[in-house]
Amino acid sequence: MKRQIIYDDFAAVAKDLFARKITSPRRLGIMGGSNGGLLMGVEFTQHPDMWRAVVIQVPLLDMIRISKIAAGASWQGEYGDVNADPAVMAFWQKTSPYQNLKSGVAYPKPFIFTTTKDDRVGPQHARKFAAKMEAMGLPFYYFENTEGGHGAGADLKQAARVTALTMTYLQEQLMD
Repeated sequence: MKRQIIYDDFAAVAKDLFARKITSPRRLGIMGGSNGGLLMGVEFTQHPDMWRAVVIQVPLLDMIRISKIAAGASWQGEYGDVNADPAVMAFWQKTSPYQNLKSGVAYPKPFIFTTTKDDRVGPQHARKFAAKMEAMGLPFYYFENTEGGHGAGADLKQAARVTALTMTYLQEQLMD
């Protein structure tokens, strides 16, 4: 329940970059996978105005149903048990990216990446998030690699493809 500190710290670094005129929201992209994908999802929903590009890779995004998705039940020691602890449930209800996508918010266009065979996070998090964005009429890019596991790909060719897609997305979003 103290995880909000890391989300606030991440945003504080970006605010410092803006204050020191190192960059601006128009030129700032963020990227993370797995638990870092959760971080990207939280930053996406809590501070949509701070990022022009958000790469959300093999993410955890539905923290209310995490124990029912892939290996999520094994992470209750880290993320808490929403079914057993009302304080944990209250925290994730206000923090979980899937539950906190809102209509009428100007979100950046994210690139959501997952793999069909991810045995740790499972593609359901990314699929549900993308489906909810689609239902809300929000723009996004989505790629699901049908090979590989909890990462970019099963071999160098697949990893290169994911890297190329990611770099193309970042170039499109951040450069004129």
